[in-house]
Amino acid sequence: MLCFRPTFIQIWKKRSVEQFRPDPYLATAVNCMSWVVYGLPVVKPNSLLVLTTNGVGAFISFIYIAIFVLYSDNKKRVKILTILVVEICFIVLLLLLVVFLVPAVSQRILIVGVVSLVLCVINYGAPLSVLKMVIETRSVEYMPFYLSLACFANGAIWTAYALIRIDLFLAIPNGSGALLGLVQLIVYVTFYKSTQKQIAEVDLLEVAVDRDCAAKTTNKVANSHAALSSQKTIYMRSGSRREPKLVVDDQSSG
Repeated sequence: MLCFRPTFIQIWKKRSVEQFRPDPYLATAVNCMSWVVYGLPVVKPNSLLVLTTNGVGAFISFIYIAIFVLYSDNKKRVKILTILVVEICFIVLLLLLVVFLVPAVSQRILIVGVVSLVLCVINYGAPLSVLKMVIETRSVEYMPFYLSLACFANGAIWTAYALIRIDLFLAIPNGSGALLGLVQLIVYVTFYKSTQKQIAEVDLLEVAVDRDCAAKTTNKVANSHAALSSQKTIYMRSGSRREPKLVVDDQSSG
């Protein structure tokens, strides 16, 4: 879950989600919640590791989603909150159904395990939602590297754990997740150089624009000083002129 941190540090600093998508965080939240249900003693006893790990993951997911909502526009904010409410209602309904309508523990494991399996695969594939944009722009700027790396590592570790416990509901989705994470890493490596080139071009353009603005500002200041100097010169010249004096002839006046 901490793999999301660099992305959210960037969002926090810029006060905007920019082109980042909420899909991975929403998928992670519902995935962790489903595995919490799977690890409950009433569903699958002796699964404390699954329960605690995914409980912490769900909590951190809610924090990330809250930050994402905070810096999203109103339209995106409403969409995210609606999806989150639907996810929570779905998990609560799943728990109530298996507890009150399914008496056998083996059947509870089967039902919740299949649901969690599907959600887990969706969670691992969520970062690929930006794949179309990556291919079109040839840029992985908005495809978080640490998220892809974590997907691969997390899938591989949980697959090893599942093989030790001989738990197919853990092995299948996490094995698929490791493969999807590997695909994401390959895509990232493929378009990394073109991304750096685009970022460098944008930086150069920004520098050029800044210099142009600075030059225009300098010219305006110089012109203003020149205009003030010209007005001052005209004023001094006009002030130095002597007014003609009126000579009064005393004799003619007498």
